[in-house]
Formats: sequence, structure tokens, C-alpha cells
Amino acid sequence: MTACLFVAMFVVGGIRYDGFATGQVVLNVFVDNAFLLVVAVGMTFVILTGGIDLSVGSVVALSTMISAGLMAGPGWPPYVVIPLVLLVGSTLGLIMGYLIHAFEIQPFIATLAGMFLARGLCYTIGTESIPIDDPTFTAFAQTRIDLFADLWISPSVLVALVVVLVGAYVLHYTRLGRAVYATGGSEQSAVLMGLPVGRTKITVYTISGFCSALGGVLLSFYTLSGYGLHASGMELDAIAAVVIGGTLLTGGTGFLFGTVLGVLVLGLIQTILSFQGTLSSWWTKIFIGLLLFVFILLQRLFSTRTRR
Repeated sequence: MTACLFVAMFVVGGIRYDGFATGQVVLNVFVDNAFLLVVAVGMTFVILTGGIDLSVGSVVALSTMISAGLMAGPGWPPYVVIPLVLLVGSTLGLIMGYLIHAFEIQPFIATLAGMFLARGLCYTIGTESIPIDDPTFTAFAQTRIDLFADLWISPSVLVALVVVLVGAYVLHYTRLGRAVYATGGSEQSAVLMGLPVGRTKITVYTISGFCSALGGVLLSFYTLSGYGLHASGMELDAIAAVVIGGTLLTGGTGFLFGTVLGVLVLGLIQTILSFQGTLSSWWTKIFIGLLLFVFILLQRLFSTRTRR
């Protein structure tokens, strides 16, 4: 259904706007949303277990601030900064996952606390935007990978696609993936089957933290800056992409490639509005909200029929 929606939007945009129906328009959606795609991959793991992670946007912003702060101040090289950023994001995710499992805290509450913590840490580094002028970082950010017929993508798109492929492999061909689906389908049944439910929960939040940090690195490449207000509301965009992609909020059902389509739909909405030129960017949120209502309602209807 999400694929049909994407195709319909693309066809309507091609009919209505000159220069819309081109391959580069689709590739530009990937280029402009590579960081969101990576974050949404981590969110898919979490939602499949029946959880939620509200901290991803703040962790993205914190990652940009750490990257910019270390390279602009002490002058640390990127090959040291990037692993450090990924370690910080993974550690935050691991801590939240451990709290959720060990103390039986609701994921909403634990990740809400993580959201405030990460966003607050941003402002301990700086309250203003910090530009990134490291030559290696800048060169990577400005690199274009030519494909064919004047089509191109950025290196960030390749990184995002690798994350998607690895995530899909883990979910469908590993024990962890089977445990993720089983935990989301019925946690009690998963425990009775002898699956490591607690370890699975901790792992998926660690994965989400890692993906958020990596998304922050890609956002740093995209903006060449670190700022505490970066990625405001991105956690909601990631949740929307996952839900529109067909993953049930209650967990247990969903596919990672559906999340990719969800991100493409969100990106295409922004593209259509930019081609229109007369509508405020806030209309993007309105359309996304309407889509969420529709998809959540459909999920509810399908789940009700399945139970019958």
C-alpha cells in the first residue's frame, strides 16, 4: 500500500509540475533524507519489539554538536571523532534499554528522559551553531557519485543503503531478528519459548542509539555544522516513516523495506510542496499527520479482522 501511495504521488507530481517526473527527483529524496533513513532503521527495530524511542532526534543533535565541537575546538581528526560519536550514541541507547528492562520502566518514560538528557548535553557544548570546516569532512560532504544519464547521489546515500541492507539481514536471517519479532508479537510467549527477551530489548535500544548517532554524523555532512536545535521533531518523523511503512505500533509485524518506502513518502511530500512554492513548509506536518491517522486506522482495522 505504501508503494502504491508513493507511485501515485510521483505520477500526480509528474502530471502537475514540469521537471518533476525525473529519476533525479527520486534520488534527491534519498540525498536529502539519508540521515532520517538511518534513524528510522533503528526505530524500526525498537517498534518491532513493541517499544518506542523518543530520544533519537536529541541524540542526532548531540552527535552533530560533539562532531563539530571536537573538530572546531581541539581539532580532532574525523577518524577519531566519528567512532567516538557512534560509541556515545550506542552507550546512551544501551543505558535506556537496560533501564527499561531491569527496572520495568515504560519505554516512553525512559526515552523521554533520554531525550531531555541528550538535548541538554547539546547546550553544555554550545548554544550557537558550530561550523565544520575540516577538509576531510568537507570533501566527503561535497562529493557526488555519478551514476548514469546525469544522475548522482551522495556518499551518505550509500551509507544509508548499507545500514538498511544490514538491518534487513539481521531481522530476517539471525537469531536476534527472530527474537525481535517474537518479543513484539507476545513477550510472554517469547519468555516461555526461552528467548532472551531482556537482552533483545537492550540490544534494540543500543542499535537505535547507534543509528541515531550515525544519522547525526550524516546530518553533519549534510549541513556542515553542529547545532543543539538540529533534528527537532525528527523522532516523530522517524516514527511516522516506520508506521507509514507498515510496521505495527504494537510490535511483531513489519518490514525494514517498508520503512524505506515510508521515508520516501515523507520526502516526496516535501518535494511536492517545494515544487508548489506557494505553501508553507508546515503543510508537510499536516499531510504527515493525516497519513498517520489513515495508516493507524488501517492497522487497527486489519488487526481487528485478524483476531476474528
